[in-house]
Amino acid sequence: MRLNKLQQTAVSALEDIKGRDIKVLDVRKLTSFYDCMIIASADSNRQVKALAFHVRDKLKEAGATILGVEGEESGEWVLVDCGDIVVHVMQPAVRTYYNLEELWDISPAQRRARAA
Repeated sequence: MRLNKLQQTAVSALEDIKGRDIKVLDVRKLTSFYDCMIIASADSNRQVKALAFHVRDKLKEAGATILGVEGEESGEWVLVDCGDIVVHVMQPAVRTYYNLEELWDISPAQRRARAA
């Protein structure tokens, strides 16, 4: 249940500052490093940084331990790592280029497409 609370906290924090295209991926079957990956888009370097810091602050308030924040210098892609959850905030061009959703999504439709 704690994971679900942290997911909701992170998503809510992203929505607070107009994060777009928020996607929550359960990656427990793919890795033991973390359980959930959350990806969101932002329109500028400033918004990427603001979203990441807001997520970090809200997760801290909810009792999560923040293990690290990476990428804040450039503001094109900032990662907030709180152990069980990793939040990626990216500008649209960077998000399209790296396409994390395709790499990590294991929905039934994705599995069928990869098997073909």
